[in-house]
Amino acid sequence: MAINNDKNGKKTSINYNAFPLAPANFIRMAVALVLIVLGFVLMAGGANDGEVFNSDIFSTRRIVVGPTISFIGFVYMAFAINYKNKKKNQTEKED
Repeated sequence: MAINNDKNGKKTSINYNAFPLAPANFIRMAVALVLIVLGFVLMAGGANDGEVFNSDIFSTRRIVVGPTISFIGFVYMAFAINYKNKKKNQTEKED
């Protein structure tokens, strides 16, 4: 717990256990964000210029791997936000 001064000059305490997301959630969310960005980077690349056909736009990396990694990142982001630490829940039950 930390102690802060409120507007009236009184000392108040902040209970960090009351925050909805733990540091582990933020680490998982950062990993999910990296996966999402990686998927979009894999989908990026040159386009057809209209004069010469570029068959690279139909590569497996762009139409399968990139979107799959991005989708996994979005699913993992939902998991990371909803994740509850079991050790934290056990200590709350004891109080």
